[in-house]
Amino acid sequence: MTGIADGRVVIVTGAGRGLGRAHALAFAAEGARVVVNDLGVGLDGGGGGSAGPAQAVVDEIRALGGEAVAHGGDVASGEGAASLVAAALDSYGRLDTLVNNAGFLRDRMLVNLDEDAWDAVMRVHLKGHFLPLKHAAAHWRAEAKAGRAPVARVVNTSSGAGLLGSVGQGNYSAAKAGIVGLTLVAAAELARYGVRVNAVAPAARTRMTERTFADTMAAPSSAGAFDAMAPGNVSPLVVWLGSAAPEGVTGRVFEAEAGRIAVMEGWRTGPSADKGARWTPAEAGEATLKLLAASEPPGRVYGA
Repeated sequence: MTGIADGRVVIVTGAGRGLGRAHALAFAAEGARVVVNDLGVGLDGGGGGSAGPAQAVVDEIRALGGEAVAHGGDVASGEGAASLVAAALDSYGRLDTLVNNAGFLRDRMLVNLDEDAWDAVMRVHLKGHFLPLKHAAAHWRAEAKAGRAPVARVVNTSSGAGLLGSVGQGNYSAAKAGIVGLTLVAAAELARYGVRVNAVAPAARTRMTERTFADTMAAPSSAGAFDAMAPGNVSPLVVWLGSAAPEGVTGRVFEAEAGRIAVMEGWRTGPSADKGARWTPAEAGEATLKLLAASEPPGRVYGA
């Protein structure tokens, strides 16, 4: 290990299992002190909260000689998000990195998607990113104004579903797309305080993917083969983005899968036409068809 996160205090939400657990272990292995957050609910967000998953990861980190504390609060509530930041400050006296990762699924086709399933997924993914970010940012702003400019990092978790769409996941796709927008705004607003904000769109084997994409997420059957879908494959990029190293990197979205890292380029203006006056509907349609013919085709929606 390189010690790239040595001395940093890192919060990871949804860190009791899957990607979050892998990130927490990877940060600790690189010298960070980690606040491991997990509400301990089921795949669909149901069931009573349990501190067990978060504490289990803390125990793993401590057994390996690292430092970590558990936090079992609900990061999609103002109280829970505030207590999360307070846990880092009370335990270690500082906060350097926030990794927003918590989430669950309630998949339905649109005609069967009820308001509760929509609201629940929006709450945990989008609000569960916004509130920890808000409270961490308030702390970092206060530090900057007090003359203690932070070298702070935020890593948000989007998804290919948020970038391209995914059939049967209208709520999840919309929330993950919203996280990209939040990332761009936060990067612009918080740069003056020394905060760099980026997002990753990971592909890995977790509770949320091993059922939906069972065939592609399966572990290799042969011993010693590269496990392309292991969650730990995503963590090196997250650790680097959460370290002091990427000073000039902010407002960017990356795909991470297996041994692959890609920079996502997002919405850019493509072919255009300007009449210099108002179009008629027929003219607008004719011009639009010509523009579409000259444009790059959109990415394929997952499951379509």
